Amino acid sequence: MSIIRTIPEDEATGDVAALYDEDREHYGYVPSHTRMMAMNPAAQRGFEAITAAIAGRLGTRNYRLVTLAAAEALHSDACRLAHGNMARKMFPDDQIIAIATDFHAADLSDAEVAMMDFAVKVCGDSSAMTDADALVLREHGFTDEQIVDIALAASVRNHYSRALHALGVEVDVPPGLPAEVRDALI
Repeated sequence: MSIIRTIPEDEATGDVAALYDEDREHYGYVPSHTRMMAMNPAAQRGFEAITAAIAGRLGTRNYRLVTLAAAEALHSDACRLAHGNMARKMFPDDQIIAIATDFHAADLSDAEVAMMDFAVKVCGDSSAMTDADALVLREHGFTDEQIVDIALAASVRNHYSRALHALGVEVDVPPGLPAEVRDALI
């Protein structure tokens, strides 16, 4: 539980109210992470802009896979639950469970697995990474632009997940998420 006193929904105005309204429309509720990050609406909008720019070029499927791998490496239950739930639009629940359990055995392409392995390294000890790590992605057909976007996707997840941890943000379980998917993700 966080010591930060966020703005209650019924007291939100301006940019904060807009962020809350957007999440109510998108998720059906205002997640804890939105209430926390709405303490600096401009920073939240910046985060949304950078993730949109990355996902738009990388593609939603790749963005979700990188994000799930990064969130796992960061031990971010909040991000795993949120992005695992969003991934249900493109993967069946049994595959999400497999991805959450061991993405190497989740019926993904070799390129997708390499991309996720790269994301795990970015969120682990990125200072130990070498050109060889990026070359693996190139060998799997990724362009230089895609390699940059994979690194950026993992890096921005690092930023957001670590902020949620540091601020003690409560982990929300998305409504309607099946228990077996939830359990695999956390």
